[in-house]
Amino acid sequence: MSTATPIPAYTGYEFFLVSSPAPFVAHVEINRPRKLNAFTHAMWLEFGRVFRQLSDDADVRAVVLSGAGERAFTSGLDVQAAAQDSQVTGPGDVAKKAKGLRAHIKEFQDSISEAEKCEKPVICVLHGISIGLAIDIACTADIRFATSDARLAVKEVDIGLAADIGTLARLPKIVGSMSWVKDVCLSARNFSAEEALAAGFLSQVHPSKEKAVEAAVALAKSLADKSPVAVQGTKELLNYGRDNDVAASLRYTQVWNSAAVQGKDFEQAIMSGLKRTKPRFEKL
Repeated sequence: MSTATPIPAYTGYEFFLVSSPAPFVAHVEINRPRKLNAFTHAMWLEFGRVFRQLSDDADVRAVVLSGAGERAFTSGLDVQAAAQDSQVTGPGDVAKKAKGLRAHIKEFQDSISEAEKCEKPVICVLHGISIGLAIDIACTADIRFATSDARLAVKEVDIGLAADIGTLARLPKIVGSMSWVKDVCLSARNFSAEEALAAGFLSQVHPSKEKAVEAAVALAKSLADKSPVAVQGTKELLNYGRDNDVAASLRYTQVWNSAAVQGKDFEQAIMSGLKRTKPRFEKL
């Protein structure tokens, strides 16, 4: 558990701890360690609410995401809780059940996607057991670190379904090898942090959770010191470019920066560079 200062505006959440280890930095911890941070329906809905709030919070410029406790980032979906869900197991007309299940899956997808939609950069720290939903969540993050002992897996095939919360859509766009993606997704095998680093899924691996979180907070603090207009604009344009062609992305950048360069941050950053002083940017 984080020893940083809890952020008062986030103390009402049941399954997530949100603290501030540095100015303008939020550290979100998945907080169900006795159950290996496994997700229930209530948890994924709360996950979405946390990241929507962070996105709109002018006092937050960068986010670090980890799991509470040493054993797991998250072990994925709480299968026991899911097995009791009448939408999945109950009787009824197949067409009507399918309609309900589509809405159920969409709600789950939309909640997890809030981390990707968050306007602030999100740095995910995978540690311990990091399987199934852990990979879905990590794929929504902007930057991914892990501990050297992290146990990673796209586990859904082993519980009889295709991963449906984002890994199959996002992972091929994150790493350069479709062969590797199909290897880990079809086999549901465990893979190490070092293998994930080599594949391009991770950018750093650290010897312990403490060191990995420290490195993530240090990077988040560095990002929070920069112009929020520039940082948030860069995230938006990179994500747009990932999902659109070059011509459309260049056009979108023209429109975006035609407004952004008229703001105070651009002039302030230029002048600070010339004067060799550290700029202090206003909240966005």
